[in-house]
Amino acid sequence: MTAGVDVGSTASKAVVVSDGQVVGEVIGASTTNPARTAEEIFETALRQGGLSREEVSFVVGTGYGRTQVPFADQNISEITCHARGAHFLRPSVRTVIDVGGQDTKAICLDSEGQLLDFVMNDKWAAGTGRFLEAMARSMEIGVDEMEQFYFQEGKPCQITSMCSVFAESEVINLINDGVPMSRVVKGLIQSLANRVSSLGRRLGLIEEVTITGGVAKNKGVWDAVGKKLKIDLVELPGDPQLVGALGAALIAADLGD
Repeated sequence: MTAGVDVGSTASKAVVVSDGQVVGEVIGASTTNPARTAEEIFETALRQGGLSREEVSFVVGTGYGRTQVPFADQNISEITCHARGAHFLRPSVRTVIDVGGQDTKAICLDSEGQLLDFVMNDKWAAGTGRFLEAMARSMEIGVDEMEQFYFQEGKPCQITSMCSVFAESEVINLINDGVPMSRVVKGLIQSLANRVSSLGRRLGLIEEVTITGGVAKNKGVWDAVGKKLKIDLVELPGDPQLVGALGAALIAADLGD
């Protein structure tokens, strides 16, 4: 039995695997105490599987706060872990776009799931999950509500700022001017899609292409990114937010042998 603990900037995840099968998984909010957060989500994943710590032979920490996982046997980059997790779930995937809370990465894999190349965006650019969260707060809606607004009728507004602070001012001005929420949300998601697709083109996309991370749960983002890249994105089975933690758990199984 092995585990992966992915401590991200906005969410933390844990996955426990046994012989390639997931036996426990959990997603929780990240806090100002990454070590405690890691402990809590790991314990929750263990309880879900009816397991004890003694049954877990190796733990890999990954993500933004990977060095803060006190019980990890090894820390590994989330880039490597997302590559491994995506390949395990769908071996035909060659490009993984991981839209995280504070940054976005485009990752290219070979047929064995090994990392070939990757590129990252600026953490302050409008291509991250935190950007969408900030914009949703400014509109006083939940991030999960943005999807329904995206698919409503209306031409998207032009959101020009790549910085969350300036983009928030744009959004507030648009709402105050009476612009429909659907048009503003479409503009925001397209702004994110522009940044994400630009990153993918910098890398040089190889199909099949998928998106991981919490933002991948938003079908509006899938639609916008797919249209920008002019490709059909492929979905991975399971929760896209758990791919990094799953990859970490699978790597832990290799290292623990």
